[in-house]
Amino acid sequence: MDSEGIHARPGKGDGHGFDAEKGSFTQNGYEDFQIRGLETNPETMLHKGLKARHITMIAIGGALGTGLIVGTGKALAQAGPGSLFISYTFVGLLVFVVMAGLGEMAAWLPLSSGFTGYATRYCHPSLGFALGWCYWFKYIIVTPNQLTAASLVISFWVPREKVNPGVFVAIFLILIVCINYFGGIKFFGEFEFWLSSFKVIVVVGIILFALIIACGGGPSGDAPGFRYWRDPGAFADLYKSGPHGSLGKFMGFWSVMVNATFAYLGTELVGVTAAEAQNPRRSIPKAIKLTFYRILIFYCLSVLLVGMIVPYNHEKLAFANKQTTGASASPFVVAATIAGVSGLPHIINACICVFVFSAANSDLYIASRTLYGLASDRSAPAIFRRTDSRGVPVPALIVCTLFALLAFMVVSDDSKKVFGYFVNLTTIFGLLSWISLLVTYIYFLKGRRAQNLADSAMPYVAPQGLIGTYVALFFCCLILLTKNFDAFVHHDGIKFNYQDFITGYLGIPLYLILLFGHMIITKSRGVASHEVDFFAGKEIVDNEENEFLELQKEKIAASTGWSKFYNRYISWLF
Repeated sequence: MDSEGIHARPGKGDGHGFDAEKGSFTQNGYEDFQIRGLETNPETMLHKGLKARHITMIAIGGALGTGLIVGTGKALAQAGPGSLFISYTFVGLLVFVVMAGLGEMAAWLPLSSGFTGYATRYCHPSLGFALGWCYWFKYIIVTPNQLTAASLVISFWVPREKVNPGVFVAIFLILIVCINYFGGIKFFGEFEFWLSSFKVIVVVGIILFALIIACGGGPSGDAPGFRYWRDPGAFADLYKSGPHGSLGKFMGFWSVMVNATFAYLGTELVGVTAAEAQNPRRSIPKAIKLTFYRILIFYCLSVLLVGMIVPYNHEKLAFANKQTTGASASPFVVAATIAGVSGLPHIINACICVFVFSAANSDLYIASRTLYGLASDRSAPAIFRRTDSRGVPVPALIVCTLFALLAFMVVSDDSKKVFGYFVNLTTIFGLLSWISLLVTYIYFLKGRRAQNLADSAMPYVAPQGLIGTYVALFFCCLILLTKNFDAFVHHDGIKFNYQDFITGYLGIPLYLILLFGHMIITKSRGVASHEVDFFAGKEIVDNEENEFLELQKEKIAASTGWSKFYNRYISWLF
């Protein structure tokens, strides 16, 4: 490792002490900490205020968004129900591989610097630099995008002619800043816990609704079953003119593969929460193990059912895809219309509003913690490491909030197109982050094997191994390179689309500039497998974990009433 410092020197004293009121550990027993990526100074430490149930529900919430309720409609119309189901299932497996590798690294040593620190420590400092900044770029654009979407969803009830969407952007922005700043990590965790619980209830309700419609429980009494898989068919041609037959259907399938990838982006954010988790070695692996079942139930089952209740060539579905947000763009609303169910659009729209507000709230949190992590890894100015007495990284939060002001572009109609280009430009950073995390895990695993660090010593071991990680890396790279393939295809009178090409692929050279520019300027080198440092700072984390577990045992033993009931019968769920 470099001269930034990797060693902790135990000093005289009574060791790290856990402050139950703050949910953090004090620095009584250690001095001169210079462990890169692991903060121990009270002025730069995050507080460990996220409980196991918070981590679990944040992991669920990160995987549930408008990509499921709204985005599946566009995918269904493009490619048909067969392509929709296969693509979402396959990409779901890729997501689990990314999450599992991240979980193994985070459970072994939860660093304050998060993704950036893992890449720096186990693979290459320049990879950590590029990964951290790319991930931050994604979230400083996604946050205002979510605020914009929320304001447009509200316009379902309040048209732009009556109230400018900028008013709602201001209201939502003030709310999420207050939640992130004034509430601290404990309030944020509790707030996201209940919002994510609401998301789960909504998605379960939608699944039950779709199942009832598919089985003939709607007002019309019609039971479509798998009828629409036969007529109009399971696979659709992507374009009205251009490639037809098997090629057109394959292109439709691949377009959904790309859509599915972006629907899943954000599931990895649970890895960022490790630094603020009270018992990360238990809560992070458990949340990631459950990710597989969430993907299977929430995504795969939902897309299977929506393909059963809406034909991909239905005119109302085609109309819905002209919309970008709100209930009118949801395939489940189209299904309700076909089945003769009234009143659902308002319910769906209200749910979408909650979804995008929750997403904006968590996106601002992730953006601020990513900038904090970059500073903790010495890849951003040191001021962004500073936290207040509640463990909130205030300078990082202020900068990220300033970027969130981009959401006020919604005030002008013409700005929506420009903003769409911004989103297309930065969403590719999500895929680049997945690729970087997979590369980091490959080097982590190689280092572990070179130093004979057995599976039995690990709190959690990813099931896919080295081969499975390489397979996932290959497909992530393939999807990255073909993300905007339609820019090259001549169809419906449209030739080469240079706008989509530039905004869709500009993220790749930016990433490479960050990677190799940092490598050239700092003259940093990769970490050889036999030199990977698995243990610097581990003693500190071990002590924190042991003290927390002892406190938990005492707390459980002394619990009565509801607390005792919760600890005995409910807490195992999380």
